[in-house]
Amino acid sequence: MIIKWHGHSCFEIVAEGCTVLFDPYADGSVPGLAPLHLTGDAVFCSHGHRDHNGEETVALSGDAMPLEVETIETFHDDKNGSLRGNNTIHILHGEGMRVAHMGDIGCPLTPVQAEKLKNVDALLIPVGGYYTIDAAQAAEITAQIAPRVVLPMHYRLGAMGYDVIGTLDAFTSITPVTPVMRYAENLLELTPETPAQTAILTYAGR
Repeated sequence: MIIKWHGHSCFEIVAEGCTVLFDPYADGSVPGLAPLHLTGDAVFCSHGHRDHNGEETVALSGDAMPLEVETIETFHDDKNGSLRGNNTIHILHGEGMRVAHMGDIGCPLTPVQAEKLKNVDALLIPVGGYYTIDAAQAAEITAQIAPRVVLPMHYRLGAMGYDVIGTLDAFTSITPVTPVMRYAENLLELTPETPAQTAILTYAGR
């Protein structure tokens, strides 16, 4: 399974000959990020905000999507959605593994939700705060779920990202999944043998 990070919360996952996109951002919606021009077999968005709902940036193949995608409904804030609405977590099943994309989650998990996510092979989780959970909350949820690999998203890095959200270091300094591995590219090959780590992918631009 190949996991590619296209910036912000946009990930591309290739598994079993199928390409799935999660939370592509609309053009101009995220400071410092280039427009997306992606192709895939399916696209899933956690909610309707433009920085997560740029479906028009993905050219779909029209082929059937054979992979299972499970959903968990949560909130975009800690006020039961009254501030920013709902948020959908997507769990992709492929290559005998599970990858969870947390979207713009802004609330704690219930025990039932945490149990459904328990021991996922990879967890894609926002860490920047303000609009989502912050680094400390992300670390708490990560410890609760106990994934094998963690990929942080939705953070500020230089000119990339909203100036009101936090930086990556706030999370990497407290992540419960170690070691922290930094990759020179924007992709990670995930196999059943990939060791536990917090994986930091490099934004490649387009």
